[in-house]
Amino acid sequence: MSEPVKESLETSDGQKGSTAPAWIFALTLLFLFAGGVYFDHRSGWFDPQVYAPYHSSDELEAYQPKSGAAAMFAEGKKQYGMICAACHGDDGLGKPGQAPPLAGSEWVTTSSFKRVEEIPQLGLTGEVHVGGQAWSLQMAPMGAALSDSDLAAVLTYIRGSWGNKASAVSDTDVKAMRSLVAGHAPISGESGLNAIKE
Repeated sequence: MSEPVKESLETSDGQKGSTAPAWIFALTLLFLFAGGVYFDHRSGWFDPQVYAPYHSSDELEAYQPKSGAAAMFAEGKKQYGMICAACHGDDGLGKPGQAPPLAGSEWVTTSSFKRVEEIPQLGLTGEVHVGGQAWSLQMAPMGAALSDSDLAAVLTYIRGSWGNKASAVSDTDVKAMRSLVAGHAPISGESGLNAIKE
């Protein structure tokens, strides 16, 4: 009885070898790619403080409870996004023909916050120069409906964002301002702003 013949392939150097189907290589590469993407999005890059359901240290930081100045700033950012960003932009750069920039604005970054404090309380009409550009606008008193602490938080956020480095505003400051300007008409342009004593 004769033995069955074993077939094998010989490589160019005369060694015996075998080949795997191409789909196995393609499938392996696909799994490696999918694993890499999953790792990139879910691993936190081995940061021991990042764990599910968070995917990165930035996301973890965003959801951590805040207190003091950090809490006020976070609340100001939230209120700004809901009320002010539609006109002034998320980046504080304003929108042409709609609202002037707050980033780098000379009205926002002054050492005193009295003018910028009264604008959202009373509203503003007429022409104002911001960064050397004239803006003829009408702003409703968007801050009049906010609580003292929420308005203070928004103003603090505006004065400390996008490169602005001005002091914070407290809810006590806002309360004092409201008692002084109650019943006043909207601020009339740049002359009205300059009439506010810093």
